[in-house]
Amino acid sequence: MGDSPDMMTVSSLNTKIGSLLEATFMHVMVEGEIAQVTYHRSGHVYFSIKDDKSTLRCVMWRSNAARLKFRLEPGEHIVIEGSISVYVPRGDYQLIATHIEPYGRGTLAVAFDQLKKELERLGYFDPARKKPLPPFPQKIALVTAAGGAALQDMLKVAQKRWPLVEIVVIDVLVQGETAAGQIARAITYADTLGADIIVTGRGGGSLEDLWAFNERAVAEAIHAARTPVVSAVGHEVDTLISDFVADLRAPTPSAAMEMILPDRQELMQTLDDLNDRMGELQRQRLRRDREALEQLRARFVQASPLNRLRQIGERFGDMSDAYKRTIRHRLERFGESLERIREEYPPTMARLLQRKQGELDILTQRLAMLDPAKRTREGFAEIVRDGKRTGLSALNEGDRIMLSDGKCTVEAETVSVCKG
Repeated sequence: MGDSPDMMTVSSLNTKIGSLLEATFMHVMVEGEIAQVTYHRSGHVYFSIKDDKSTLRCVMWRSNAARLKFRLEPGEHIVIEGSISVYVPRGDYQLIATHIEPYGRGTLAVAFDQLKKELERLGYFDPARKKPLPPFPQKIALVTAAGGAALQDMLKVAQKRWPLVEIVVIDVLVQGETAAGQIARAITYADTLGADIIVTGRGGGSLEDLWAFNERAVAEAIHAARTPVVSAVGHEVDTLISDFVADLRAPTPSAAMEMILPDRQELMQTLDDLNDRMGELQRQRLRRDREALEQLRARFVQASPLNRLRQIGERFGDMSDAYKRTIRHRLERFGESLERIREEYPPTMARLLQRKQGELDILTQRLAMLDPAKRTREGFAEIVRDGKRTGLSALNEGDRIMLSDGKCTVEAETVSVCKG
């Protein structure tokens, strides 16, 4: 039996293998597809990558995972920077990831797409929840860097367009690792100030410079605000998560102020135009009212009492003339009849008087015959009972009667009667 190698324990062998691997693979870059991933509550991320022939276990410790811009998802093709580490008790090795990027795509691009899809699914971009902006805001809160050029541009535009507006500036960092948290807290604070609009933004820069406005914290603060929020970040070509969540997206900070503030020059021109239109409308109305008044005046004159009296007077005059003509005509027509009547009147009246005198004589004779004084002779009397004239045959014993001969009256009572 030849020379044999030195005898080693399992532990010592694993330790040597570990030392060899860790020394040989202190910095490696590996690309592959994520097979499975676990986000541990400690903050560590445990996952594995694979290709068509093999699998490699990986871990990213909490300190590095906190800086990861996107979320690891199964099926994602990634590139990992790190080193090999051996776990001696089990003889296992794994890749300790220090930096991860999507394969063929930028890390920020992947993080942007992931957050955009998630927030869209949650309804953060729903047009129905976007709040309308008031046409004449009285108070605006600006969440931006106090020393930035974007703020000065916004203030200049505000002073030019609508100097009546009150501006409240809330100074924040607009880039860097702590910027997103500051911006989110500033939006929440601005929502308590009673402002009509909140504008958050900054000037242009690289995607990394603008990244704070792609963070979830900023999106959630905008979504939770009761005050309408305008996102005014970067240039027109830049599109960020804050643009999708905000109630209004402005291409630049200056454009934001132009969009939300009325232009006093245009407003004054509009007022002048309205004043001219109102004046013309008033003149047209006055012309129509004047014409209507003239018509009413003419109708009033036509229907006035004096005019009616004049018309009645004219009609009365016409009727008087007609009456006079009628009278003259009738007088002319009856003239001859009047002469004839005048000639016939005396003899006619004489005959009439003679006839009437005869009738009067007859009535006089009848009246004389009815006179009680002439109707009774000596020894004869008229019998009256109960105020009525009666005969002897109608009397009863005990009747109270009056006897009258036209000259005197005697009251008597019947003692006996003759029924015959």
